[in-house]
Amino acid sequence: MSGSDKEMVNSTNGTTRRLNSGLRKFYFPTVVILGSIILSLMIHGSGVEFALDFPLNVSNEVEGALDDSIDWIVITFGDFFDAVSDAIKVVLGKLRDLLIWIPWPIMMALVFIIGWKVASLKIAIMSLVGLIVLAMVSLWEPTMVTVAIMIVAVFLSIVIGVPVGILAARSDSVDTGIRPVLDTMQTMPSFVYLVPGIMLFGLGNVAAIFATVLYALPPCIRLTNLGIRQVDPSVVEAGQSFGSSNIQLLFKIQIPMAIPTIMAGINQTVMMALAMSTIAAMVGAGGLGIEVLRAMGQLREGEAVLAGCAIVILAIIIDRISQGYIENRTS
Repeated sequence: MSGSDKEMVNSTNGTTRRLNSGLRKFYFPTVVILGSIILSLMIHGSGVEFALDFPLNVSNEVEGALDDSIDWIVITFGDFFDAVSDAIKVVLGKLRDLLIWIPWPIMMALVFIIGWKVASLKIAIMSLVGLIVLAMVSLWEPTMVTVAIMIVAVFLSIVIGVPVGILAARSDSVDTGIRPVLDTMQTMPSFVYLVPGIMLFGLGNVAAIFATVLYALPPCIRLTNLGIRQVDPSVVEAGQSFGSSNIQLLFKIQIPMAIPTIMAGINQTVMMALAMSTIAAMVGAGGLGIEVLRAMGQLREGEAVLAGCAIVILAIIIDRISQGYIENRTS
């Protein structure tokens, strides 16, 4: 047998061994699954009640305890929630009226200039074209309402998320404590976020903003924490050697060097706030989300598609401008 034939045989044997080894990995799971199916069929055939219905049911007790807790919170802190609701309604109303009051040519010019100076001329032109498309399909006013809701929600997310992220970056115990909370928030279905907003603030824009803040908060906290932790330790040590205090290290070294990562977190927060706009419309939020829901409820597919595409266009405009800002900061 020649050398090439031996190499071919060895290669074939090696491939066969790897294939058999891969198949053996599936033997045990396959046996377990088949055994479970057979055992389930036997239990259903025998009519064993205790194996079909779980013998313990504490749902009524848990639901009652949760109802009592929520009632206590609403009664005890009702004045606080009313004050917060009134303040958000005033700010949102003024901002919404301002955005609608500004004529569309001026607003488009502002977006064009911001996109040009912050990102690039290409992004500015793309943003201008996107706004023109939104105006051409009679969705200019709902777009401005959505922008107002998003601005308030993102502002609250930043006010809460950045300090919490800084605190987590400077304390391992805080980081460990909030990590499971953030994991839970990011894996929770988006509809669930509407529940606490309705319980505390009732139906309307405030409940929608509260749900949007909860939904969009985790990336701001996580990326702020990550950005500060990724600051070069040698730079921090240099600042300490020159006698900088912890506050000076934070505001003059760590935060400025972590700005690109923090801005990436804010960008994700904005995107998640826009993604929540349609769901938040179910509790009374206006804007493009309510246009989608109304059109779907009336089986007007074309109008629903246009409103959905408007949300996508708005998200692309904001994403490209913010990404351009981040790239210019890092370049």
